[in-house]
Amino acid sequence: MPISAPGSKARRARGFTLLELMVVVAMIAITTAVVAFAIPDPSSTRLEREAARLIALLESARTQARAGAMTVLWVPQPNGPEADYQFLGLPPALMPPLKWLESDTKAEVAGARSIVLGPEPVIGAQSVILRVEDKQIIVGTDGLSPFAVITGNEAEEDAVAGAGQEVANAPAR
Repeated sequence: MPISAPGSKARRARGFTLLELMVVVAMIAITTAVVAFAIPDPSSTRLEREAARLIALLESARTQARAGAMTVLWVPQPNGPEADYQFLGLPPALMPPLKWLESDTKAEVAGARSIVLGPEPVIGAQSVILRVEDKQIIVGTDGLSPFAVITGNEAEEDAVAGAGQEVANAPAR
């Protein structure tokens, strides 16, 4: 049994000090915070996947419409029993899948009821708003370039350009 009287051997400290424990807890907290910010939002990831798939489907249908010299319409079906959207004008042999990957995906054509794909090489500027939960993303084309995700800056530039055209086309007083 150790004795703390003078002349006895000094007892060796065992365990961790409070300072060492606090440093370890702080490191764990910082690591947890970094990992939490690095994990992507699942609804954003699902929305981006749906947007990429829609872009591929629209471009494929646009190419088929041009090659077959036919007008193809993409029409969203919000409450469709068998399909979430339709490609009107495509032959059944060329029909792509008509369901979203995620059942809670919603689509709305901006300013119209459908997207017109072909047969002309230059189509009108068109866009689709995709929504999953409370997130949304815009897929569109200026009519010449392929469909792509439209970012906030591009949408603002389009609005400013549209306002400038209205001013330029206004009758002179």
